[in-house]
Amino acid sequence: MTSTLVTNIKQLVTNDPELGTLADAALVYTDGKISWVGGKTKAPAADSLIDADGGSVIPGFVDSHTHAIFAGDRLQDFLARMNGTRYASGGIETTVAETRAATNESLRNHLENVVTEFTEHGITTFEIKSGYGLDVDTELKLLRIAKEFTDETTFLGAHVIPSEFTNDRRGYIDLVKGKMLETVAPHAKWIDAFCDNGALTVEEAREIILAGQAKGLLGRLHGNQLGDTGGIELAIELGLASVDHCTYATDVQLESLAHSKTVATLLPGAEFSTRSPYPDARRFFEKGVKVALATDFNPGSSYISSMPFVMAIAVRDMHFTPEQALVAATKGGADALRRTDVGHLGVGARADIVILDVPSFEYIAYRPGTQLIKKVLVANP
Repeated sequence: MTSTLVTNIKQLVTNDPELGTLADAALVYTDGKISWVGGKTKAPAADSLIDADGGSVIPGFVDSHTHAIFAGDRLQDFLARMNGTRYASGGIETTVAETRAATNESLRNHLENVVTEFTEHGITTFEIKSGYGLDVDTELKLLRIAKEFTDETTFLGAHVIPSEFTNDRRGYIDLVKGKMLETVAPHAKWIDAFCDNGALTVEEAREIILAGQAKGLLGRLHGNQLGDTGGIELAIELGLASVDHCTYATDVQLESLAHSKTVATLLPGAEFSTRSPYPDARRFFEKGVKVALATDFNPGSSYISSMPFVMAIAVRDMHFTPEQALVAATKGGADALRRTDVGHLGVGARADIVILDVPSFEYIAYRPGTQLIKKVLVANP
């Protein structure tokens, strides 16, 4: 057994209800798990020492919604939106074509670079969706490669209807819930669907999610990004772990979410990058909704790998408090992945630790765009 003491912590945010936030603190992790937390003057001896030098310590960020494996980019789409073109789901086809043509090596190398960015920005647990293949072979390829980097892999064959099925929508739905699902299921933990304008209907998404659940996959859903299109109700009906975006959510829907086990994952990077209206997070918190923040990293609508930047947007434009943003980006993300071992620094948690070079976590929102992360510690899986 090997232990490490992290000491001289000015502010330690544990997200543990019993420990709370500690001043002048220290913690010990042993073989990749937190084994002791308390005041620095009471810290036990350990095999090695890390000096936080008066900085703050927070749990590693948990990014529960990314589309991190793809080829190419969609710069032209972004430029068009900045010139006034409204965001729509159809641009996904551009990425599908480039991803289908990409080699395993190029996809793997690109994803490795993305994961490096995630880690540099303090993201220590992350989910990765497929969805830029939309055929059996490419969806399988994407999930196999994604699984080399995370256990939180999501099958998103139900992203949009690909162009070759424009005149056979039913045929594509049957392919996704049939041969495609059968082929990729061993490489996925989750199943997702884009239930929104220009993507899948509630009925189509329900069919596909139920088929995935029957194969043992856990469910999550894109919903209510582009309108009040029934995704939130479907997620609650099916008991899904999360419904993501929720840009257009009514008070009635928020009340239903608050009485369910479904987490509302908000993705401010998408609104930022598409110049779309931001949801007001105060409405979610006032109703008691469980909230997560995620990057939505993807080439079309949120090419953002920085959770601190996402948090800053959430505070500035969505009316999160800094504390709400931090909890949503850590414990909230863990809840959205139904994980209890990450997102907090209580005893027994994974030792996924971010040391900030500032005395309190509020500086994340106060100094957006500045690299405040001094060190990121990721426990061995």
